[in-house]
Amino acid sequence: MSTIRQQRVGELLKREIGEIIRRELPADQVGLITVNDVEVSGDLRYATVFTSILGTAEQQKAGLALLSRNRLRIQELVAKAVVLKNIPRLRFVFDDSIVRGNRVLQIIDELEKGGPGDKK
Repeated sequence: MSTIRQQRVGELLKREIGEIIRRELPADQVGLITVNDVEVSGDLRYATVFTSILGTAEQQKAGLALLSRNRLRIQELVAKAVVLKNIPRLRFVFDDSIVRGNRVLQIIDELEKGGPGDKK
């Protein structure tokens, strides 16, 4: 269970990291990178950044690798933009929840329309 402070810091980091990624990383090479959520540890020293990357599988791998390589630079830019006693150490994770959610919606649509294998 996260505290209100953790939630507020997470939202602040989410906005700032998303802006930094938009500004600093080339979308044409790695696809469109979005920050879905940020979970901050109880002591605010670590943050897991859940990202989704629109593009091919190769672009997704390249995007995650690019985020990992530029982690220190992103942390540095966050430290300049956000006033916190300690800037959390960032860890980027690929979040496929949007893809899975879209697949569930697609299955529901197929069932409602009498999709494949439906013998009415």
